[in-house]
Amino acid sequence: MGASLSNLTENGSANGRPGLGDIPENCVACVFMYLNPPEICNLARLNRAFRGAASSDAVWESKLPSNYHLLLDLLPPQNFDGLSKKDIFAFLARSVPFDDGNKEVWLDRISGKICMSISSKALLITNVEDRRHWNWFPTEESRFHAVAYCQQVWWFELSGAVSFPFPPGIYTVTFRVHLGKIFKRLGRRACNFEHTHGWDLGPVRYELSTSDGQHTVNECFIDDTGQDDPIGNIRRGSWFEYKVGEFIVSTSDPVTEVRFSMKQIDCTHSKGGLCVDSVSITPSDLKVHPRKGV
Repeated sequence: MGASLSNLTENGSANGRPGLGDIPENCVACVFMYLNPPEICNLARLNRAFRGAASSDAVWESKLPSNYHLLLDLLPPQNFDGLSKKDIFAFLARSVPFDDGNKEVWLDRISGKICMSISSKALLITNVEDRRHWNWFPTEESRFHAVAYCQQVWWFELSGAVSFPFPPGIYTVTFRVHLGKIFKRLGRRACNFEHTHGWDLGPVRYELSTSDGQHTVNECFIDDTGQDDPIGNIRRGSWFEYKVGEFIVSTSDPVTEVRFSMKQIDCTHSKGGLCVDSVSITPSDLKVHPRKGV
């Protein structure tokens, strides 16, 4: 069985029958147009023809978004000069920082679609300069290596905006938050819920608008009472993606400006004990972390 499979991958076989290696490279490349990048990379190991087709610029240009060159404009030219389309895809599949490192954009490794993350440091946060209400602490659990921590406030409000040439499609905006403060104890992850209060007394209002007139509002309570398994184990101390809304991009020109906010301004009670990591903008059909408020 193993010998037969090995023969199929080479040019011909011991009994004179054609093998996979006899398929013309351009035909293999045409097939690769319909596969995703991980599948292409796996098949590239079969033989020389597959390996050559898997390095074709035509194949990898079909996996890149139509305006990928605008992502390259965020980088110094020396970072990508002379790279093949395959290498450009691999390069852009890693995070590309911009706006002083407070925003990152990258290509999804399977679909090639554009994703974005915006640090809480790029947001406008009411009273963030008052250490009695807000502070920052470093953590390895954020791609930006630091998160905003709301200790106690009466007026809770965060907002932000980004202008970017998103390719046509439907996108979802979410806030990544965490109840309780994360820390390490004897090298192990732990959470302090001492200041966590008030979020069960009223919903948080999420709002989204775009430069072409789209607008959506969503309200949802912040809680961490999700379940890990069908038995009903309660999950605490986890990050959650709370959905703000969706927007549609019809064309990359003109550039789409997206504005978003998260607020709980019912001043009849205080709230606190909440980490805010980032805002994500991802294609709506991608599989992402569990979301709430959907």
